[in-house]
Parts: sequence; C-alpha cells; structure tokens
Amino acid sequence: MTTRRGLLLGLMAQTRQPEKKARIAISLDLEMSRNFPTWETTHWDYEKGNLDEDSKNYAAAVARLVVSRGGRVHYFAVGRVLEQEDVGWLEEIIRTGHAVGNHTYDHVNVLATRAEDIQFRFKRAPWLLRGAAPPEAISENVRQCTEAMRTRLKISPNGFRTPGGFTDGLAGRVDVQRMLLGHGFTWVSSKYPRHPVDVAEPARYMPAALMAAQPYRYRESGLVEVPMSPVSDINAFRNGKWPLERFLDAVRYGVDWAIENGAVFDLLAHPSCIGVVDRQMKTFELICSLVERAKGRAEIVTLDAVAAGVQKA
Repeated sequence: MTTRRGLLLGLMAQTRQPEKKARIAISLDLEMSRNFPTWETTHWDYEKGNLDEDSKNYAAAVARLVVSRGGRVHYFAVGRVLEQEDVGWLEEIIRTGHAVGNHTYDHVNVLATRAEDIQFRFKRAPWLLRGAAPPEAISENVRQCTEAMRTRLKISPNGFRTPGGFTDGLAGRVDVQRMLLGHGFTWVSSKYPRHPVDVAEPARYMPAALMAAQPYRYRESGLVEVPMSPVSDINAFRNGKWPLERFLDAVRYGVDWAIENGAVFDLLAHPSCIGVVDRQMKTFELICSLVERAKGRAEIVTLDAVAAGVQKA
C-alpha cells in the first residue's frame, strides 16, 4: 500500500529543481604589471598599455589552450596597447571566439575625485588632461578605449572592467554607474572582495569572499556587477609573494566551491604577472580539467554569459 509519506516523497522528487550549473570564467587583463618580470620593475605604472612580447604571446597561448578544451576567455584591454604596430595576436584571440572588453585607455581609477589620483601618467603630465575635471577625464578615457577598439579591431567592447578592484564595487557611486550606462555598458566588473593573503588554508577565508563575489544588480541604476573572485594573481604573487602551488590550491578550492554550489567563479589574472610565475599555464590546465571532471555541472563561459543570467532573473 502506498503511504501518504511515500506519495509526498514522490511528489517532491518530481518537482525538485534541476541542479544549477556552475559558471566558471577566466578573465585576463591585458596590461603591464609593476614588479614583473623583476621585483625592481616599476616603470609600467606610466605605460600600462605597452605590452611586452612575452605578455602578448602568453595571452594568445592561453586563448589557444582554453578554446581547445571547449571554453572561452574574457580579456580586458587597456586601449593604449592598440597604439602598437602589431595587434595580430589580439586579432587572433578575437577570431577564435574569445571576448575583449574595455579596461579604459590609460588604466585610470574610475573612482578618482582628484586629477592627481586618476593615473600615474597624468600626475606626471597633468597637461594631458587639458584642464578637464576628473569625471569628464575619466569618461573620455573610457570613450577613447571603445573608439580605439572599434577603429583598430573592428569590434565593440564586451563589457567593462575597472582598473583595480574595489571592495564594495561601485556601491555609492551612482555617478560612475550612470557614466558607464551612458557609454552603452549594461554590466561592469569592479568588485574584488577583501580577503587575507597571510592565511594558507583556503577553507578558512575563501567561502565568505567567494559568496561576496557572486553577480548582482545595482539597485540605484540597474547596472549589473560581475565581481572578480579571489585570489587574483597580483594579490597572490605580488602582495602575498605566494609560490605557484599555493595559488593553484586556492584556484582549485574556488572552482570546486562554485561547482558544489552552482555558483560563479571568475579568475582574475594578468599575462604580465601570471605569465612570469606560471609559464606552463598550470592554472588554466587545472581549471579546464576541473570543469571537465564536473561532467556537465559546470561550464567555462565569458562574463557576458554571467551577466546575462542576472539580467534575465
């Protein structure tokens, strides 16, 4: 005889929601990084977009690796890189289906309220701002990057990432949110949750930070935020001076956590940094392998796909 409890359990089984697929993103910021390739290197602060050959070759190699494993990478380009003679490496990345977003023309601080805080280049050479107030100068820098991409690469940018990640993203800065919406962006990647770099065990600090790195919409403007997940290569290798194996442990934990929770994990890295520490691309091999082992419970996507999930909700 079928019991009432049996009927109830059967009904629950029929109505149980399908497991949510984890969305894993690999995002690479195309800019030079101080302290790399040697600790004494600091001049990149003034020419963030002057990518060296090693960084460009590494960026293209990651693109080839990830696409061969069924995924796509999301790049964010500093516009000044498009002043270089050869952009064939970036055109190859685009041809193979990867996304390229706007990272401002000069790697400017979009939250700056003083001219001297916009970027090192403008602090040294303030006349380049032509007397523009910070909001106008920042907006123009965003516009210039988009124009450079359209002119040199024949594409419009796939989203916008702020130079530097902010603990609270763009919360409280409705002016910046509206500026980006005015430039045609429906989503931004600006939030990077605070976390320690002196704790070795990922389980002790990453769950809270990973939760804080899930995408959402700003109530003030409707702009979608797609945060960067911990731990970034800069935070690990520059700020924490981690060995590669410790970074790989953190990445493994983050991807596994996202798969287990049907959540988002967005790796933030820079070819000019991770390309020095992880020449064999173990980080990207690891991510691809973890997604493959998930057997359909996860996929490697661009941030456009992540943002679209929030916009549809």
